[in-house]
Parts: sequence; C-alpha cells; structure tokens
Amino acid sequence: MRSNRLFRASAFGLAATGVLLLDGCGKPKPPPMGPPEVGVVTLQPQSVTLSTTLSGRTSPYAVSDVRPQVNGIIQSRLFVEGSNVRAGQVLYQIDPAPYRAAFDQAKAQVAQAQATLATAKVKAERYADLVKINGVSKQDYDDANAAYLQAAATVQQNQALLQTARINLGYTAVKAPISGRVGVSAFTKGALVTSGQTSALTTVQTLDPIYVDINQSAAELLTLRKNLADGALTKGGPASAEVSLKLEDGSDYPAHGKLLLTDVTVDQTTGAVTLRAIFPNPKGVLLPGMFVRAVVIEGEKSAAILAPQQGVTRDQAGRPTALVVDAQGKAQSRMITTGGTVGDKWLVTSGLGAGDRLIVEGSQKAKPGSPVHAVPAGSPPPSGKGGPPGADQQGAGQQGAGK
Repeated sequence: MRSNRLFRASAFGLAATGVLLLDGCGKPKPPPMGPPEVGVVTLQPQSVTLSTTLSGRTSPYAVSDVRPQVNGIIQSRLFVEGSNVRAGQVLYQIDPAPYRAAFDQAKAQVAQAQATLATAKVKAERYADLVKINGVSKQDYDDANAAYLQAAATVQQNQALLQTARINLGYTAVKAPISGRVGVSAFTKGALVTSGQTSALTTVQTLDPIYVDINQSAAELLTLRKNLADGALTKGGPASAEVSLKLEDGSDYPAHGKLLLTDVTVDQTTGAVTLRAIFPNPKGVLLPGMFVRAVVIEGEKSAAILAPQQGVTRDQAGRPTALVVDAQGKAQSRMITTGGTVGDKWLVTSGLGAGDRLIVEGSQKAKPGSPVHAVPAGSPPPSGKGGPPGADQQGAGQQGAGK
C-alpha cells in the first residue's frame, strides 16, 4: 500500500512537471517593449509663391447717368434695355419741332444782320473817301463808321444765337455718353423731361474691363510692404500683384487681373484699406456689385519652411507647437510661429529649420524627452500586427526554440 501511494505521488509530480514544461514552451515570455515608432518628415527649404485670399466687390469701369439737356416730350426710345450701346448712339428722341423753329429763326436773323452789315460797310467806305475831300463832314463819317461796327457786332451776336439754337436742336437726340451696357429706362414715350432734372433717364455702365475693389487690413498691408523692403519677398507686392477670382458659386473666374492701386485712406470703422484690381470681362460674367473672393499673389519667398498641418498642434494657450526628433533619437517639443498656409501646409517663420525631423505620425505615443523610433512618414509597419520593431521575429525564434 505504501509503495502504491509513493508510486501515485511520483506519477502525479511527473505529470505536473510535464504540464509546466509544456505550458512554458507554448507561451514564451514576451520581449521587452522598445521605443514607440513615429513617422517623420525631414523639412527642407523651398521656394514658394505666397498669396492671400481677400473679399471684394465688383464695380463698373465707368458709369454715366443719362439726363436730358433740353425740355420736351420724349417721342421715342431707341434702345433695348440691358443691351450694349456705343458712345454717341441715340437713346431717346425729344420732340425737336420747337428747337428746329428756334434754329431757323436764328439763322434768318444772321442773314438779316449780314445784309445790314454789307450796307453799313459800303457806306462807311464811301464816306471815308468823301471826308478826305471835305465832301462830308467828319461827324457824318464817324456816324457811318460806327454803324458799320455796330452791324458787324450784331452779326457776331446773331451767329452765337444760331450756334446755341443748333446745340439745343442737337440735344433733342439724347445720346449715350460712353460705351457699355444700358440699364432700365426710367421714362417712356410721351413723358415730359426737363433740363437739369435729378432723375436720370437711364444709366450706362462700362463692364469690360471691370474693377474689383478688395479690402485688406492695414496691418497686413504694412507687413507685406515690410517683407518686400527687407527682401523676404520678391517679384510681387501691391504695385504689381497678379489677382485671380473665385465667384460666389465657388467656381474660378477664367481670366486673371492686375492690381492697379491702393487707396490712401484707412477706413476708421474697419481698419482696412481698399485695393483696386482690373479684370477683362468680354463675356459680361462679372456684374457690378457681385461678391467675389480675390486671390492676390503677394510675392515669392525663397528658403521657406513648410510643415504638414498634421505635424502642428496647439497648446492650452492656443500657441502652435510641433514635435521633432533630435540627434539623440528623442522627441522634443518646439514652439513655432506660422505665417499662414500654403496649400495643405503651414508656412513656418520661426521654431523649425532645415533638416529638422518633424513628427507627423504617432505623435500621441511620443512624449517630450523620451526616445522614439523614427521612420519616414508613410512607411509600412514592420509587422502585420503592428507591434514594436523585431517583436514578431523574436517571438517566432522563441517558439521555434520551444518546439
């Protein structure tokens, strides 16, 4: 009995030992975790074209209100509302009858005055000869000469009245002062109009080319001019910038414009200045008063540092920060300054430099001052399970050894 119990105890102990051995062989101890893997982008200086997007409104190149310059009844309207008209084209015809009569009367008065002048001239010349031989008195000669001069002045006066009558007769045909698109007519056939009235008959606007008035803050304009003066920007600036447009529906306007001038006054309510650009508008796509987004090319910046946006975060105070991998392979936090966006990247003006390895993937696993395993951003994980580097190879080796 005693030997049987000893035998069963020994058998149980051997079996337990075998189970432990098998268990240890089947589940190897995992290797120690290495530093977290992060994807980095090595920053390199590059030349970029800087632009800014500003809001603006279109305004006509030229505007002219059409008003009558004589009194009368409109006989006809000679244009189609909303059509293009040429400078000098007749838009309205005012009843010319009374002005034609005045013209004819003035013309007759000129003829009468010229006849009187001819008689007075002959008499004055005759008396000039007679007074030399005492054929007439000196007083008679003086009276004849004065009558001649008075007749000449009357001719000039009547000629001026004739010219006035001719001008008024011409004003009965109301013409377009400029070329452009004519608007809605405020008066119809049969309406009485007067010279100097406040209400315009219609309005003509030149829309090709067309202006775009853009608003930019005075602070941004000062910064731009400073960068140009310091040489930080080249080939650009408010005096020669190229401008493109985005319309209200988000589409791009096909033609590019040119910045003409900058207003000399800052709006006291908004702190902005007005920039004026000019655009070709042959198809009349741009209409006065349209809201547009103007993309102004400010200039070209050489040796610019561009950081992917996913590599830039903000601290609790809202300041932009970035994580970089230093020469010792440790993550370090940097306070940076940005100067806007270029495409999908931040333009970094300070805090990052050429050669810095910016962490853009796995930044949530990196802690400032801790070592990291840096790989180029976008690289595939070292294993299908995405574990630490070498984990699968070490596990496979131990399993093989257990077997």
